Amino acid sequence: MGKRKEKSILKPTSHKRQRQEYTDEHSEESNEEENSSSSPGSNCFSLSTVGEVGIIESIQLKNFMCHSMLGPFRFGSNLNFVVGSNGSGKSSVLTALIVGLGGKATATNRGSSLKMFVRDGETSADISITLRNQGRDAFKPELYGDSIIVNQHISLDGSRSYRLKSESGTLISSKKEELIGILDHFNIQVDNPVSVLTQEMSKLFLQSKNESDKYKFFMKATQLEQMKEDYSSIMITKENTCIQIEQGVERLQELKLLYCEKRERYKSIGLLNEMQNHLEDLKHKMAWAVVSEMEKEIQPIEEGIRAEERNTKKFVQKVEECQAKVNEAEEKYKAIQDKLITISEEAQALHPQCISLKTDVQARRKAVNEAEVLYNRFKTEVKRLEKDDEQLRKRIAELKSSANQISEPEKLERQRRIAHLREQLKEFHNEEIMIGQQVNQFQQAIYKCKEEHTRLKREECDMKRALDAKQKQLRELKDSKTNTLKRFGPHMPAFLEAVETAYRQGCFKHKPVGPLGAFIHPKDTELTLAIESCLKSLVQAFCCDNYSDERTLQQLMQKYYPHGFRPQIIVNKFQNTVYDVRHRGVNHPEFPSVLTALEIDHAVVANCLIDVRGIERILLIKSSRKAREVMQLNKPPQNCREAFTAEGDQVFERRYYSSDYVRPKFLSKDVEAEISHLEEEIENKKKQMMAFQQRLYSIENEIKQNEHHLNGHRSHQKPLQVKIRTTNAEITDLENMEEHQSVDIRTLEDEAEENKGKMESVKKDMQEQSRKMEELKNILQVAERKFEEMKEKIHQVEEIAGPIKDELNEADSEVGNSKHLLQHYQDKQKEHLACIKRHKDLLAAKEKELEEKTAQARQVYPERIEVSRTVKSLDAEMNRLREKINSENNRHGSREEIIQQFHDAKQRYEDANSKVKHLKKFIKLLEEIMTQRLKIYRQFLRLLSLRCKLYFDHLLRIRACSGKILFDHKNETLSIKVQPREEDKAALHDMRSLSGGERSFSTVCFILSLWSITESPFRCLDEFDVYMDMVNRRIAMDMILKVADSQQHRQFILLTPQTMSSLPMSSRIRIFRMQDPERGQRTLEYRNRKQEEDQ
Repeated sequence: MGKRKEKSILKPTSHKRQRQEYTDEHSEESNEEENSSSSPGSNCFSLSTVGEVGIIESIQLKNFMCHSMLGPFRFGSNLNFVVGSNGSGKSSVLTALIVGLGGKATATNRGSSLKMFVRDGETSADISITLRNQGRDAFKPELYGDSIIVNQHISLDGSRSYRLKSESGTLISSKKEELIGILDHFNIQVDNPVSVLTQEMSKLFLQSKNESDKYKFFMKATQLEQMKEDYSSIMITKENTCIQIEQGVERLQELKLLYCEKRERYKSIGLLNEMQNHLEDLKHKMAWAVVSEMEKEIQPIEEGIRAEERNTKKFVQKVEECQAKVNEAEEKYKAIQDKLITISEEAQALHPQCISLKTDVQARRKAVNEAEVLYNRFKTEVKRLEKDDEQLRKRIAELKSSANQISEPEKLERQRRIAHLREQLKEFHNEEIMIGQQVNQFQQAIYKCKEEHTRLKREECDMKRALDAKQKQLRELKDSKTNTLKRFGPHMPAFLEAVETAYRQGCFKHKPVGPLGAFIHPKDTELTLAIESCLKSLVQAFCCDNYSDERTLQQLMQKYYPHGFRPQIIVNKFQNTVYDVRHRGVNHPEFPSVLTALEIDHAVVANCLIDVRGIERILLIKSSRKAREVMQLNKPPQNCREAFTAEGDQVFERRYYSSDYVRPKFLSKDVEAEISHLEEEIENKKKQMMAFQQRLYSIENEIKQNEHHLNGHRSHQKPLQVKIRTTNAEITDLENMEEHQSVDIRTLEDEAEENKGKMESVKKDMQEQSRKMEELKNILQVAERKFEEMKEKIHQVEEIAGPIKDELNEADSEVGNSKHLLQHYQDKQKEHLACIKRHKDLLAAKEKELEEKTAQARQVYPERIEVSRTVKSLDAEMNRLREKINSENNRHGSREEIIQQFHDAKQRYEDANSKVKHLKKFIKLLEEIMTQRLKIYRQFLRLLSLRCKLYFDHLLRIRACSGKILFDHKNETLSIKVQPREEDKAALHDMRSLSGGERSFSTVCFILSLWSITESPFRCLDEFDVYMDMVNRRIAMDMILKVADSQQHRQFILLTPQTMSSLPMSSRIRIFRMQDPERGQRTLEYRNRKQEEDQ
């Protein structure tokens, strides 16, 4: 791949910021942190660049291996470390990278099948990988943008699917070929161990002592192995081509001999004149024999036409009788319909009176309740006065019988005290009356609120039912976006599939057609509601050819529809052509009929709607004002029975019915608009529901407040009554002390008289109130009786309407049956007339054919020949003669055949000769190209080996070691010799004699050498330092950092169980710290450790 575009990512900012680390959500040690300081050991470039294409921006796993959710890991553009304990999921990330980019399960060394990567207990796993796609080397940037998202879904059965998305998440492709094209464009090789070195491959490579394995590793890493295999395949193809050339040369000799043979036969051609002349004579006789036989065929056709024409009158009579029955049934239906409309209007007229009477009853009942409250108040007052009178009389009697004397001052003090107590008692009585009135007011308020609460509750239930219906309709509309048949009911697709299955099994003579609405399409969308209001339930109806099919369809419907909710079934003889209704349909210059306003896909559907609904006689007028003018102010147009407006209103000559439909439900083309309207209605309904609930809540609070006030007044009323009794008792006690005072006795006697007068007055008021209360009760009874009578009257009207509806249904059925019978005989009549027409057409065709045959015979032989032989015998003799002529032609060959065979043989010979020449030329050119390519291949192998050796030696010198790589290309082996720094540099040791750390360090140097000679946008290593000690690990890490710093256009992803705490601070380094292994892993959450420490 060409050189990548590069750009700087370093900024002249602070040199002391923390390195980026990423960790699981449960880690308490470190969170995401960033720095932008340069690496201490970085001295290769002063200007950093980042890769623009092919590097991994992020990876996320779901239900993969043992992780329910892992990631997303947002990798940096240069150096990335994934660190964590063994089992924390580091290798899962690398495994997902290989599998997610199309690698095989076996390439991961983690499983033999993809299904092994699905987490236990789950049905599938998902991998999402984002690749950078920027710069001039971007892959289809106009489609994918700056990033390519590769989503892979792995099922439990081991299958997988790809979804390639753009930066914005738009699906671009789901083909694996597209992914392969992207990987080839970016030079990504997930099966190349230098690009992606897994944990198992790393351990195997570190422990391997086989020199052949190392050589294979080198060849695969540099793609020389693939090049070698390609060259081998080309050489096999060359050998096969040489074999084809040899076979072609042999075939060429055969074709040359055939060509010479045909050329000789071309020179010898003979003629057979005598047999040809006899054949011509037989042809003359054959021409006139055909004419004679056709004349005999015409005679029975003419006799059949005459017989059929005699039966035509019978069919005309039957059709007229059936038409009379249809007219009679329609008149009966119309009369019953008018009667039902009259009764319905009468019932509607009674409803306002019923509401008025109900209001009157409520007002009267309220007046009675108020009168009862006042009466009870008077009654309570009388009881109190009687009690006071009894106490006064008792006190007077006690004073008269007492002989004790008291002093004058004490007497005056008692009188003042009594007067004061009486004033208090009067205030207490007034307060008690006021509290009683307030209690009554609160009771009335609570009663009214409870009535309002009950009414609102009822309205809330109605609104909730309406809301549920709208939400159900919305769900059906949304389902219809994927399947338009669901607009006609959720069971419709399954039901139609059952009908199709039954038809294939031979259960139907003719396949039923339906729903009818699926076959009709309004030409003008503004008339959709009008058409739907006109057709009503016919939109969901089905049409059958015969009653046997109708019964079978009914049985099928029982499985999918409950009784009472099944679509209508119409039995109508199927025809392939639409009825000719030009003479009986409405034809208005300005407004279309329902028939002309529809595009109908099926002739059966059109005929069915004409028979059942008469759509050819119904006008569609958008304006209701214009519809009234056309239908009511003037005489309706000819053949026009009714009209519908754009709002769905139905207009007759003398009647006008408003539509119950607001919007079309089945025929609307703009499903999105319907969904939008329904969502707005549902939102409005929800707002109304919320308002209702707020109102209910307000009324409930008001009831609670009134009950609270009522209870407060009642609780205050009881202590007040106690005070009244206490005050009365105290007055009585004080009055008892004035036993011998005659003036006090007279005062008490006067008070008793006054109390008696009050009592008489209150009794009169109580009697008057009792009379008023009885009058109000009588008025209430009258109002209730009138209200019940009105309700009974409405009920009677509704009961009368019930049988009339049944009669209307019977009349409708009778109309349908009459029309069906009429249609039957009309079809019979049409069939009879069509039969006559067919016979006449056949006769005309036969006569025309006779004329043509006669003309042809005259052309063959002008004079008529009387032939006694049949056409069959003449034809047999002609065939025998032709066979004889053909036999002679076969023996000698016809002139045309001999010429054609000669040219064919010549053409095949020339084509084969040209093909052999081109193949020989191709083989010669291929040999030259392969010689040159093999020379370049060996040169390329030598140069790559040399670069690898030099870079390996350079890397070993960093640790003050020496060594070399020995290539044996003939035996295909690779051996590594290393001399540790503390030993004699002249003696090189094989890697088997090195310690584990030294061998791991040498292997890392070898891998870095391979990195220097291979192209790939990213490098991945898993546990590269597994066998190193701390010194070798630090040196190897410094080497990797330098390589990463010198190759900032590439991405490095290193997986290690080490903490990497000793790494230098750099914005190019990111560390992803994995959570320690535990059950129930969840999504990684990244937090800024710097912010956490500041807090």
